[in-house]
Amino acid sequence: MSRIGKKPIPLPQGVKVQVADGKVMVTGPQGKLDQVMPPRVDLEIGKSEILVKPQDDSRLTRSYWGLARTLVANMVTGASQGFTRVLELAGTGYKVEAKGNTLVFSVGYSKPVEFPLPQGITAQVEKANKIELKGFDKEELGQTIAVIRAIRPPDAYKGKGIKNLGEVLRRKVGKAGGR
Repeated sequence: MSRIGKKPIPLPQGVKVQVADGKVMVTGPQGKLDQVMPPRVDLEIGKSEILVKPQDDSRLTRSYWGLARTLVANMVTGASQGFTRVLELAGTGYKVEAKGNTLVFSVGYSKPVEFPLPQGITAQVEKANKIELKGFDKEELGQTIAVIRAIRPPDAYKGKGIKNLGEVLRRKVGKAGGR
């Protein structure tokens, strides 16, 4: 039995959930999300919570059960509150600027790297080396962060690069450090 799938999903005020043709649509103050539901699971929508029920007891159904519950829970959280992630730049002279809907990174290349933010994602530069990204779609926010990190991935030798706030890097010893 799925431990995650058994948990009911609380439904906050102002969030509406609809199911039609195998697609779940969640509308809330932050925005509107829709997702194709995995097969073999059903949703029971109550006044204050949503329950995800499996159609049978096969192994594949149980795996879809937990997945479906997590997808719907992320959609409800995103539509009601949204998600926030913070990135930091580590390195001498590394900085970021916000110009409208574009982030301009100076991360050791000969020219600054411009990154246009996708629709639904907002960024706020706190210091010259911290970016707070907000969005209501968790999947799109995670993909945006992955693309930003790929501009200058964290280095294992010097610890420089774009990393998540609080991320601990495993540092490697340099060429002369092994003696």
